[in-house]
Amino acid sequence: MIRFLLLLLVVATPLCAGPLTRDQLSAMILAPYELGVPVNDKGVWTLLNSGGGEAGFVFQTEPLAPLPGFSGAPIDLLVVLDREGRFLDVRLIAQNEPIFVSGLGEAPFRAFLEQYRGHAISEPLVVGTPYGAGGAASDNVYLQGVTKATASVRIAHDSILAATLAVARDKMQGVTAGPAPRPDPAHDEALTWKDLVDQGLVGRLRVSEADLDAAFAGTKWAQDGTGADPDASFIDLYALDLGPPSLARAVLAPETLSEIARFTARAPEDELVLLIEAGRHGLVSEDFTRNTAPDRLTATQDGLPLVLRDADILPELAADLPPELSEATKMVVRLDRRLGFDPTRPWELRLQAVREHGMFQPEIGSVHFPLRLQTPERFFLRPAAPERLSPLAEALRNRANDLWALGGFLALLIAALLAQSRLAGLRAFPAVRLGILAVVIGFVGFWGQGQLSIVTVMAVARGLVAGGLDVLLYDPFGLMLWAAAGIGFLLWGPGFFCGWLCPFGALQEFAHHAGRLLRLPRIEPPANLARALLWTGPVAVAGLVAVAFLAPRHAEAAAELEPFKTAITLHFDRPWPYVLWAGGWIAISMVWFKGFCRSLCPLGAVMRLGGLLRLRAFIPRRAECGTPCQLCKVRCAYGAIRRTGEIRYSECFQCLDCVAIHDDKSRCVPLVLAAKRKGRA
Repeated sequence: MIRFLLLLLVVATPLCAGPLTRDQLSAMILAPYELGVPVNDKGVWTLLNSGGGEAGFVFQTEPLAPLPGFSGAPIDLLVVLDREGRFLDVRLIAQNEPIFVSGLGEAPFRAFLEQYRGHAISEPLVVGTPYGAGGAASDNVYLQGVTKATASVRIAHDSILAATLAVARDKMQGVTAGPAPRPDPAHDEALTWKDLVDQGLVGRLRVSEADLDAAFAGTKWAQDGTGADPDASFIDLYALDLGPPSLARAVLAPETLSEIARFTARAPEDELVLLIEAGRHGLVSEDFTRNTAPDRLTATQDGLPLVLRDADILPELAADLPPELSEATKMVVRLDRRLGFDPTRPWELRLQAVREHGMFQPEIGSVHFPLRLQTPERFFLRPAAPERLSPLAEALRNRANDLWALGGFLALLIAALLAQSRLAGLRAFPAVRLGILAVVIGFVGFWGQGQLSIVTVMAVARGLVAGGLDVLLYDPFGLMLWAAAGIGFLLWGPGFFCGWLCPFGALQEFAHHAGRLLRLPRIEPPANLARALLWTGPVAVAGLVAVAFLAPRHAEAAAELEPFKTAITLHFDRPWPYVLWAGGWIAISMVWFKGFCRSLCPLGAVMRLGGLLRLRAFIPRRAECGTPCQLCKVRCAYGAIRRTGEIRYSECFQCLDCVAIHDDKSRCVPLVLAAKRKGRA
């Protein structure tokens, strides 16, 4: 049944419509330009000026670079490029990103695309912001992203670059990149550092302080040097391709090799390059943020920029390398082969050196030092025919601090719940629980945008059937939450996520406590009605699947059944019907404890399967539980305990109230009676 539902979701997901017709494209070209003739069958056309001469190219990104978006389908964009490689226009054709379909709307996405006009493909375009004052002097051109939709706009950015670079290489330079080669895992060479240097496998660039002074000679920055020893090294850079396993084994410590292997398994289209800089340059500015584009490094191939990013790996070198290298600045950068990078062909790494002239608001000048690199063909396998691009993504958002904080929080929470008797036995347990839920609402929800939803389940279902979950890597924060929810799913069933990690669920719980402070009545449906309401969640899931199958264009609108996006993702900043729906459920929770969670929640209905799949019965019971003692059943706010004392784990939210009663000698009836009998004896 589960496999059938997953398959149904995948079939129901709308597919891209393919290349547009001539009439459709012509309507999107603005005067004084007009559409010319088709160049190939992949949606590339010539662009004509008012005199009928060729002025550039018009193409869609989806046929050329079908990089999957967060919804699982590519974002299709129209790019109008002149013959010098400048963007004349970038327009949205089709997208199915949840945040833009019914959340923020398409207006901010279209505004983001307007930033490309006037920029050239020869510029190193980066989505983000410069790093403080140091980043202002970077060669990178920064495009302002969209708040709350960073992952989606960066997917779109990569799609634009991949398609535009393919057209620029082929039509403007006559260079057909073809399928990118992949490192050959079977190629094995025993190499030492000396072998790497002697064979030219390690690129080296050395720039002395005298060379730096010479580069700035004749400029206003000529006298702004540090006065260092002219023979001292300003740059002493070594660069080595880590894609081939033989080269990586020759220079890296075993721990780093393992980390490289994990990274490669997660993003097999990325080529990693090790940089070791023993001079004063240091590779990046002091304001550099990890896991983003380096601000003092750029790369080009065939005269076109390469997308260069930090891989967020702290490399440790092998013990037999020269000791001075271990003390040098080390960095691992990545280049995406999906965007046309070929490590077997010459490419250039450029280091930017910056000087400042003046005391107040100094003028910044820069010079560049290139290092030409190329890895021999013998280390790679080159596909004989083009392959379909894998639906891979990379964690593009620099959220290192958030991820560390989230990882620590999840580790502590899981450890605490594994020792649930001690946790529930704390005198301050109610306050501790509310504190944890406050962190979930504030940090996980409002700050981290980590509210999991049924939309994500659909994307995961598509990934499972398609053979990969790479789309989740665009949101590493959410991916970590999914991993934790999966662990909790097996250990405790639905209770771990629904009871502890769902921001909207936590918001409802606080609303219920507010209702108690306001002395509002507590409403609890009769047992039969409460049991019937549990089926509304599975019915909602079936309805969403039906809508996706019968009316796929309305699937995103139907997913608004969940109030999560309104309440958590968009902070209630939406039209009044959405606010009324989300706010209404919170208001209902003031009198009916977590009403949405216990009835209509489609994600909760899916999570309920964990009650059947959990590995153990984690809530302790006694023989007297249910016969005759009914205290836990009466106190259970979720109605998850049968009259017999057994726990309905598919309905249990793991609040641990019954565990606290079970271990409390002053509240547990069997313990109280046993103590009285012992006292009389």
